[in-house]
Amino acid sequence: MLQVKSISFSYLKEKTILNASFSLEKGKSLAIIGESGCGKSTLLKLVYGLYDLDEGAIFWEDTEVLGPKYNLIPGMDFMKYLAQDFDLMPYITVAENVGKYLSNIDSDKKWNRVKELLEIVEMEDFFDVKAKYLSGGQMQRVAIARVLALEPEVLLFDEPFSHIDNFRKNSLRRKLFAYLKEKQITCLVATHDSTDVLSFADEVLVMKNGEITEYGTPKTLYQNPKSKYIASLFGDVNELKIDGKQKYIYPHQFEIVDKSDIKVEVLNSYFRGSHYLIEAKLNNEILFFENNSEIKKATQVHLKIK
Repeated sequence: MLQVKSISFSYLKEKTILNASFSLEKGKSLAIIGESGCGKSTLLKLVYGLYDLDEGAIFWEDTEVLGPKYNLIPGMDFMKYLAQDFDLMPYITVAENVGKYLSNIDSDKKWNRVKELLEIVEMEDFFDVKAKYLSGGQMQRVAIARVLALEPEVLLFDEPFSHIDNFRKNSLRRKLFAYLKEKQITCLVATHDSTDVLSFADEVLVMKNGEITEYGTPKTLYQNPKSKYIASLFGDVNELKIDGKQKYIYPHQFEIVDKSDIKVEVLNSYFRGSHYLIEAKLNNEILFFENNSEIKKATQVHLKIK
């Protein structure tokens, strides 16, 4: 189990991470979400041991994670951290980059392992291609394969799919997270992508201004957001006062009816493939809802919450 106990950290005087605590069971995946600059990347680096804590402690099982004051080479041996820069060696091949830290004693075993990893990230056709000829997304996939090579106990990903095309991203995510589950590798992912959170994370940690504001399952946080900030991390959201209480309603939760208390004027219709996202005005406030077809601008419709 990973245990983060009341940790605080500052680059200068102001705290970047403030009194953060959480735990994560072995083999589980945790998504860390929040606006840019909230401390997601810094939290990953602290868990890896790249910085010394101001306060608190981090443990993996019975081993304390310690920073540069205690380790000549920062970082814990049983963890792998993939930052947003991929750090590939440009003048050697994709296979050589992935197999860089694998033993050369059994050559066949080494290269079979490299092929297995390249198949997971769908880069097997680039086995003998030098890294300098790859696109940003291809480099990112090779970097993912490389951190998997030695099967770490804990994987730390910082926006691991940010450079990868959408048509390939979904397939890669399915293969990668299935592999992590199979091997019981604990994974922490800092991400802006709600698909990473809702489809693949076991737990979600929400950060704001260096603090953990919420921690729970994706389903719980999505269905019962405690603030507009949390709800907005999953996509468009509407804030309405219903029966004297503040409610956060996603666009798909509305439907058009003949008459209701929610009467809006349509401003725009945005085609989303399976549906249209409708932008409308409600008492000088912007509201979004979904509909199967386009709605003409200035049309007035009544909505209710499903």
